[in-house]
Amino acid sequence: MLTVIGCLLLLGSSCFAQDIEPRRWSNIPLGTDILGVGYVHTNGKIFFDPLLQVQDAKFISNSFIVQYIKPFKIGSKSARIDVMIPYSIARWEGLLNGVSTTVNRNGIADPRIRLSLNFIGMSAMKPKEMIEFLKANPKRTSFGASLAVTLPLGQYFDEKLLNLGQNRFIFRPQIGMLHHWKNWSYELSGSVFLYSKNEDFSNGKTRKQNAVFAAQTHLIRSFKSKMWVSLSFGYGLTGQSFVNNEPNNDDRSDILGATSFGFALSKKQAIKLSYIRTETLNDIGANLNSILLSWSTRM
Repeated sequence: MLTVIGCLLLLGSSCFAQDIEPRRWSNIPLGTDILGVGYVHTNGKIFFDPLLQVQDAKFISNSFIVQYIKPFKIGSKSARIDVMIPYSIARWEGLLNGVSTTVNRNGIADPRIRLSLNFIGMSAMKPKEMIEFLKANPKRTSFGASLAVTLPLGQYFDEKLLNLGQNRFIFRPQIGMLHHWKNWSYELSGSVFLYSKNEDFSNGKTRKQNAVFAAQTHLIRSFKSKMWVSLSFGYGLTGQSFVNNEPNNDDRSDILGATSFGFALSKKQAIKLSYIRTETLNDIGANLNSILLSWSTRM
């Protein structure tokens, strides 16, 4: 039973490690802070080693997210800091040895704070300066880097194996490039997820995990009507985890595909709708569908 529920936790939590984020490296004008709220529905199947005798395993979650983005400059370069706080309603269900089993969790998940810097490309600018620059430079390329830290502040019960929080820090260095040509743009990003130890995993056990490597790419088309669409792909290679130094043999690799559509409601407000499909490349893993709807406003 411990092994089965442990696998459920690893599969459920790692589903959120890799995200698809088009327009990740777009510059934001100075003085235009952004506040956003979003809703994400995720559902899909989880696959286990047949020896564990788990059948029809499913994962379902509804998450509500608040995000704040503050642009600023470091020297002459454009930088930004963003904070994301999620609240999740999650359910794991399936047949364990033929018996229907369900686990529910509701509460705050681990928040994330991220610092980004575009170190090659256009400088930090105010809105009017940026509009003039973009008109004069329809073809341009920029490179950026960031460090995101996921904080262990989400709901966590040390006596339970399924939690919304992970009780560990996650450090995510990322590097990426963005190339514009007229109404088209192309993004490419690479990330590494580094995990601290969970010293209080399942009644005092210690859990650690090897690094996770991920890459994502986006092709984006913008329109004069202030709409845009994107087609995205991603790949993730998940590192094996260990409980009390015993390997779980849970290495995973996943591919992600997504499409997004965004449009402006007004000069300051915008809506984005995304569909994301995650597919495991291994005999164990998860096949998930996610739908995201978000609203943002410039302050």
